[in-house]
Amino acid sequence: MHTKTIAQLAKGLRAGDYSSQELTASYLARIKQHTELNSFITVTEEQALTVAKQADMALATGNAPLLTGIPIAHKDIFCTQGVKTSCGSKMLDNFIAPYNATVVEKLDTAGTVSLGKLNMDEFAMGSSNETSFYGAVHNPWASNTVPGGSSGGSAAAVAARLIPGATGTDTGGSIRQPAALCGITGLKPTYGRVSRFGMIAYASSLDQGGPMTQTAEDAALMLQAMAGFDAQDSTSVEREVPDYSAGLNNSLQGLKIGLPKEFFDDGLNNDMASCIETAINEYKKMGAEIIEVSMPNLKLAIPAYYVIAPAECSANLSRMDGVRFGHRCTDPVDLNDLYIRSRGEGFGTEVKRRILVGTYALSEGYYDAYYIKAQKIRRLISDDFKRALQEVDVIMGPVSPSPAFGIGEKTSDPIEMYLADIYTIAINLAGLPAMSIPAGFIDNKPIGLQIIGNYFAEDKLLNVAHQYQQVTDWHQQTPQGFA
Repeated sequence: MHTKTIAQLAKGLRAGDYSSQELTASYLARIKQHTELNSFITVTEEQALTVAKQADMALATGNAPLLTGIPIAHKDIFCTQGVKTSCGSKMLDNFIAPYNATVVEKLDTAGTVSLGKLNMDEFAMGSSNETSFYGAVHNPWASNTVPGGSSGGSAAAVAARLIPGATGTDTGGSIRQPAALCGITGLKPTYGRVSRFGMIAYASSLDQGGPMTQTAEDAALMLQAMAGFDAQDSTSVEREVPDYSAGLNNSLQGLKIGLPKEFFDDGLNNDMASCIETAINEYKKMGAEIIEVSMPNLKLAIPAYYVIAPAECSANLSRMDGVRFGHRCTDPVDLNDLYIRSRGEGFGTEVKRRILVGTYALSEGYYDAYYIKAQKIRRLISDDFKRALQEVDVIMGPVSPSPAFGIGEKTSDPIEMYLADIYTIAINLAGLPAMSIPAGFIDNKPIGLQIIGNYFAEDKLLNVAHQYQQVTDWHQQTPQGFA
């Protein structure tokens, strides 16, 4: 059963081929069998089996929601009522969420069965899933390599078929990059399409939740349940949610694909460039037209991002002070000592680094020089995309400069680690939707093709991705030992 997609599992549940309880028990057994990946922080076995029993009762009525009985898991950044929500940090190691995030609530309503909480980079800060308080997650394709980050636990668990689908979050590429490195499908929706309520904030103007699945068809099913306006989230957009599955089989004849020349410069690995070119050729066979576009301000994305994101993280994490919730130091001598030691003990190195950078950028005398200037650059980058998307339907390119790198390979060089997101960060700055789909292998390690669309054009992205998956089988490949 674990080799099936969400769409196939839903069909089997309705046909009575197996029950949700059987399905859930099967995935729970696989999770126990493959703890070496370290992809889960918390497994909610008893709760999952109870919900699966209720799902079977709902399925018996014949009119249950489409995702009823489907096992999934949540990145441990989404609050889940009565379950530890740690954000991969010692700071929240003892935090039991008193409410559900809207994404969790929506997927519960859709009938899914949550099997637990997935490992992640601490407070979503990282590109390799090595900053987690609970230890690094291992890539199932090569256990000595990273799965990408910060949604590395989600990507590794889906790739290893421990779950058929998972939630992730993307601030600068944290759904797409791990999806690429683990050979799965990952979708970052338009900013505001999926509610951020109950999703613990890293950088509020950049964070966006989305689905991580085997296929584009499955991503459409999950996004259907996740998307929609939420009055509890001031950044949520009040806009009708289309049927994301309805257009999956639309023809791509005449599709205009933009290739930014800045994506294919000397910094791109030759093997990676070859894989992307091969994928583009498949689209040509389907009738797509290839157009070169230029976005000259893309080179400024990383410096702008690493001012804006740390500044917002500095503000958001100021609430983690040892007073209201989270880690508290023992026997503080005064309030100042409580703050200093609680935060010093609770936060990891990378989180501290970004808080310090952000606090500096927001400080008096530097706010205009750094933060305001970065926001101006952000507008220039957004304008580049808007101009390009007036000429083409979608933009394509690599997700990451290379396939998965070794655990520990880049931890001593933060700048080198930040460059792992060089092709994804600009999309978050512009607030656009984008996804990664499996597009080949380099040295037996998966790589991803990035597809970028216009605002609220997730249905077009899913159509473009699904059609590629009808003529290739990269998304069907399973790591050795996990088949």
